[in-house]
Amino acid sequence: MFEMKNLCKKYASKVVLDKVSLSLQSGEIAVLVGRSGVGKSSLLRSIARLETLDSGEVLFQGKRVKGQEVGMVFQDFHLFAHKTALENIVLSLMLRLKKSRKESEEEARALLLRFDLLEQSKLFPSQLSGGQKQRLAIARALALKPSLLCLDEPTSALDPANVHEVLEAICKLSHQGYRILMTTHDIALLEKLPCKIHLMVDGKIQESACSKELFCYRDKYPALSSYLFYKKELLQDSTSSLRLSS
Repeated sequence: MFEMKNLCKKYASKVVLDKVSLSLQSGEIAVLVGRSGVGKSSLLRSIARLETLDSGEVLFQGKRVKGQEVGMVFQDFHLFAHKTALENIVLSLMLRLKKSRKESEEEARALLLRFDLLEQSKLFPSQLSGGQKQRLAIARALALKPSLLCLDEPTSALDPANVHEVLEAICKLSHQGYRILMTTHDIALLEKLPCKIHLMVDGKIQESACSKELFCYRDKYPALSSYLFYKKELLQDSTSSLRLSS
């Protein structure tokens, strides 16, 4: 089990994480939702040790987690623009795990094949579609064999076809036993993803529910329903207005 216990963090006088506790079993997908600025991305970055926690513990099988045990995929991918798809993974393996070039290239090709990117191995990030960039970023994160994969807004800048690609990739990883913690504002994604949804408000997890149960029994989860379905209605109204104006 991967556990986060009473995580706390402040930026100056602003509390961004307020005793957050969360656990994930093998194959579980957990999704953080909430308004911008409530602490979702700060939680991911703190777990990945890109930010320093003020207090609390991050544990895997009862032991404190080290940096490389958490794979982080950023909203804007953070791929090396001057490196090919293959070299993006090779470089990570050589620098982080100190593997030889030969071994790194073999592992990188296997990952590219797994994510249906082998034909794009010699292309640079600027030559890839949004969905391909996201899958490459996930493949690079998995190269370090993390216990937990964190995804920050994985579909935010993608068109519908690419969203489907990434959704399939996330579901496959879950079926393979990976633990996935992600943030999203994409309500339509949650309707298709078997996951546990956690609503964050002011640095705390206010309410949690399994996606299937939430969408079937909205009344049981008033805080989540109020946030998600109000947001969905706003999006639908906005889409209708755009159609009428065009």
